[in-house]
Amino acid sequence: MKSKIVVIGLGRSGIGAARLLNSEGQEVIILESSKNPRLKSEQEALKREGIQVETGKPLELLSFQPWLDQIKSVVISPAIPWDHKTLDELRMLGVEVKGEINIAWERLKHFPWVGITGTNGKTTVTHMLRHVLELNKLNAPMGGNVGISAAEIALEYREKTKQPDWLIMELSSYQLETAPEISPTIGIWTNLTPDHLERHKTLETYSHIKRRLLENSETCIYNGDDEFLKQHRAKSKQGIWVSTKKGDSSNKQVDFWISETGMIIEKGKELFDSSVLEIPGNHNKQNLLMVTAAARHIGLSGTSIHQSLKSFKGVPHRLEKLGNLHGIKIFNDSKATNYESASMGISSVPATTVIIAGGQAKEGNANRWLHQINKKACGIVLFGESGDYLKELVISTNFKGVIQYCENLNQAVNVAIEIGLTRKAKSLILSPACASFDQYQDYEERGEHFRKIINNLSSSKSQFDIN
Repeated sequence: MKSKIVVIGLGRSGIGAARLLNSEGQEVIILESSKNPRLKSEQEALKREGIQVETGKPLELLSFQPWLDQIKSVVISPAIPWDHKTLDELRMLGVEVKGEINIAWERLKHFPWVGITGTNGKTTVTHMLRHVLELNKLNAPMGGNVGISAAEIALEYREKTKQPDWLIMELSSYQLETAPEISPTIGIWTNLTPDHLERHKTLETYSHIKRRLLENSETCIYNGDDEFLKQHRAKSKQGIWVSTKKGDSSNKQVDFWISETGMIIEKGKELFDSSVLEIPGNHNKQNLLMVTAAARHIGLSGTSIHQSLKSFKGVPHRLEKLGNLHGIKIFNDSKATNYESASMGISSVPATTVIIAGGQAKEGNANRWLHQINKKACGIVLFGESGDYLKELVISTNFKGVIQYCENLNQAVNVAIEIGLTRKAKSLILSPACASFDQYQDYEERGEHFRKIINNLSSSKSQFDIN
């Protein structure tokens, strides 16, 4: 009889799924391709819980061979393509393949979900909404593609008597492609621009994956400032639309907007002043509107939302102000892993700026990013795998500022500060426009490294002011 469940990967999602299934009495094996010695402590901790971990096992059929006739299902993390050749081979052998998010949904679907998706902005919306609900005494854990995995949340509430009022779940396209069954109480779609096309191949496929979440949602909230969403409004399920530009002729039919005086309006009624949000950028005004729409639908008053937002300081690694170094404002925007997100970040910091960019390049349209560089920057320092490629892109626009290439982030920061001082820049921003996987585990590790470099350079309070 088939009794074993194999979980692929010792990442956050894999460990969460394995621990959840193990807590239910399932026999779980984790296969991890790496043999990194740093995994030893994690491996030993899981072994003490009764979970078998096999390292040095790449995702190929041979790795499953010792247990092949005993495996009833395989659980994958979002990083593994749903159509991976080995997964198809397992399916042909009668093995059920699931994503970690499927496992979590099966155990959490009786709670009300807010499912948040989009190319950019979803992490800020997730954090901001969770902040507002928690400050209004609603138990609203946050997870999925940010924070802890959905499986970890399911494990936590399996062991707790207190139940959540709402689950605030950021959902990436990688997660959603495995889980057409997810049906949130509220679905939020922040925007859509080309991203992850190396995996999804076409914008149509990418958009369909995200659209399906909204079609499954009881209540839908859309960002009416996004060009793609506006153009496809007629095909979208009816819902709540928000916009910072109600005066735009294509955006007259919206439910929440910002007036010329900066007030947030709900169907003609003033709620509160949008200036309560301290983090910069018009895109964050859009995020504020979507959060407000969701919180109002959940039942909070405008006054309660306003009071909660006073203490919201933003998201780590997303336009995070690290302080002032030699009079230059320093921003950590490591989460800007594509051109569109990076262009938003650059547009939000004081001009002139010095930009640090690079990493593992993604497919996408770089035009807006290049426009913002030419509009705001006096210099750009490129690093990592895509440095030469990005340099050619910037040169092609006849950029008038300084362009330099460095091998790594340490070198790039020193060069960027030198340019900033020479050119009297007002700001310096790490805004990679690329994935981090050439040199880092993820954008968070890259952002933490940047923070450490900046902190080390702050030799005295006269040079570095964290206010």
